[in-house]
Amino acid sequence: MAIEQVLIPDLGGADGVDVIELCVAVGDSVEIEDSLIVVETDKASLDVPSTVAGIVKAIHVAEGAKVNEGDVCVDIETSAAAESAPAEEVAVQPAPAVAAASEEVETAPVAVAASSPAELEIKVPDLGGADGVDVIEVCVAVGDEVSEGDSLIVLETDKASMEIPAEHSGKIIAFSVNEGDKVNEGQVIGSLQVEGAATAVSEPAVAAPAAASTAAKEVRNVPVPVAAKLPPAATGAGKSNRDSHAGPAVRKLARELGVDLTLISPTGPRGRILKDDLHDFVKGAMKQLAEGGAASSSVAGGATGIPPRPTVDFAKFGDISVEPLSKIDKLTALNMQRSWLNVPHVTQFDDADITDLEEFRKSLKAEGEKRGVKVTPVAFLIKAVASALAQNPKFNSSLDAAMENRITKGYVNVGMAVDTPRGLVVPVIKDADKKGLWEIAADVIELSIKARDGKLKPNEMQGGCFTVSSLGAMGGTGFTPIVNTPEVGILGVSKAQIKPVWNGSEFVPRQMLPLALSYDHCAINGGDAGRFMTTIVAELSDVRRLILN
Repeated sequence: MAIEQVLIPDLGGADGVDVIELCVAVGDSVEIEDSLIVVETDKASLDVPSTVAGIVKAIHVAEGAKVNEGDVCVDIETSAAAESAPAEEVAVQPAPAVAAASEEVETAPVAVAASSPAELEIKVPDLGGADGVDVIEVCVAVGDEVSEGDSLIVLETDKASMEIPAEHSGKIIAFSVNEGDKVNEGQVIGSLQVEGAATAVSEPAVAAPAAASTAAKEVRNVPVPVAAKLPPAATGAGKSNRDSHAGPAVRKLARELGVDLTLISPTGPRGRILKDDLHDFVKGAMKQLAEGGAASSSVAGGATGIPPRPTVDFAKFGDISVEPLSKIDKLTALNMQRSWLNVPHVTQFDDADITDLEEFRKSLKAEGEKRGVKVTPVAFLIKAVASALAQNPKFNSSLDAAMENRITKGYVNVGMAVDTPRGLVVPVIKDADKKGLWEIAADVIELSIKARDGKLKPNEMQGGCFTVSSLGAMGGTGFTPIVNTPEVGILGVSKAQIKPVWNGSEFVPRQMLPLALSYDHCAINGGDAGRFMTTIVAELSDVRRLILN
């Protein structure tokens, strides 16, 4: 038998991705492609499949933890012969000692027989780049017996709570954190006595426990920045973000959130604004907004005094069930609220005559079966939108956060909204203006399937220039979609209907497709929108025009 480690696969460039579900437990049998865990980015959920078949021997992640590409996910025992050293000679690499302790004691490798108890350090695992994470619950005490996977402590970051599990079964012989402490990745928080551990560990000299204890105590006593209080808007008067002392990462995040850095009270060295300061400021502003107070003018596009949603005891009217929103649903709600508050929306309506388009599309059925590609109306919509974006570059642009510059893109990427069991996601078809209809149709099908199966990667949902939201056969005569900022426009498509159309001498039945173009009036004026919509309608009404661009 051999132990194979399954690693976190390519996450499309995302870092610190949340683990939202464990699909297996120690002892389970798994086959290749069986789901092991489910991770969730800001935009989609993704199943991590097993790359081997066998028995799950260890799980290295916990629900609520954050993982990165290449991290070890689970250990699986396979039936393949293992060409490895005897158990007594297997070694575990010792973790780096705490700095304060390592200066005072020397360590030497001490072999531990398989039947001998061993003391293993309990360390804080990968926290996805978070620093100074709060301990909100301590689940064990010195002397407790724990099993592999039992919770030791519960941590809480700005985005989630996570349980830190025991990696081995044994007895807690030392534990150095308390509720309310802050911990960091790699920090030693205790020791576990493991019976029959086939390991070789670095055993410190006699003074090591005291030194390690001192080091741990010093770690706990590091001053922690106090949460920045929400300052009044007037404090930023006469200043600009350039006057604020902050790093590139903080400045980028502030631009993305639309936050004025001059309003934030810094807690870092020499008046430096930390990422925690920014998070605390936004949380304070949103809390004040939810409570009905005036939010800072730097958040939510200057919105002030918005009344909160009413609190209603629905249970007094009958039976209810409460289900927490998924992360995707929460982020969608937040993004839509931000877009609605920041963007002055205008929506323009028109109908496209797709009678000839539908006739042509249906004629492609036989060829599509040979190619293994089904051409849907969405493929024509994306092709027409890509053509319109190339001809009307204002719609292929974005305004910068300060609303002082227009950024025109030299590429045409079209997003398409997909309804999935996990929530609404928007995969992006890259370089749609350079692709033919068959290639776009294949992309539409592939991305739609991956979206519904939770297998979209972050880079497959990034870089969009414009979004198409089609209700298709779900019905409706029209709707007003919300612009997906920083994009400046979105096309809402409703159900096509047969309508009488005057051809100059008589009314004839034609298949008409209702279109609704919402746009950011800060970036687009009515004339721009009129020309853009006219281009789309012309492209859909006469598909021959699509080959002219």
